[in-house]
Amino acid sequence: MVTMVKMRLMLVDDEERFLQTTGKMIRKKGYDVITAVSGDECLEKLKQKLVHVVILDVKMPGMDGVETLKKIKQHHPRIEVIMLTGHATADSAVEGLKSGATDYLQKPTSIEDLIAKAEQAFARHLEIEEKIRLAEAFKQSSI
Repeated sequence: MVTMVKMRLMLVDDEERFLQTTGKMIRKKGYDVITAVSGDECLEKLKQKLVHVVILDVKMPGMDGVETLKKIKQHHPRIEVIMLTGHATADSAVEGLKSGATDYLQKPTSIEDLIAKAEQAFARHLEIEEKIRLAEAFKQSSI
């Protein structure tokens, strides 16, 4: 029996207005959204809640997006992370992708593009989870 898993997103951005308006628009489309205004808050919330996809701003005061990405991947390797920046530089895109980001979006981006990228990342997450489940089942059956 296949259970349908609903994607849970986390938006991480130091611009509170962006978080509120974007979060509200994504929720209206039927998605579960958690928000965080900093890398530290993001990491704290990830300890408490299951999240499938994180949309993470690159430029934030304190811990920036790339540093936050590295910590997410260190503690939650199965979470898909999409980097988001208004200050698109090739360097931060390359560093983010090398550090495990699934994809990269430039601000301003449409809600449709953001959701499409998140859906692709979520599909990838589900595919990896299924491969892990099958490998574990195979390992159990061969014992």
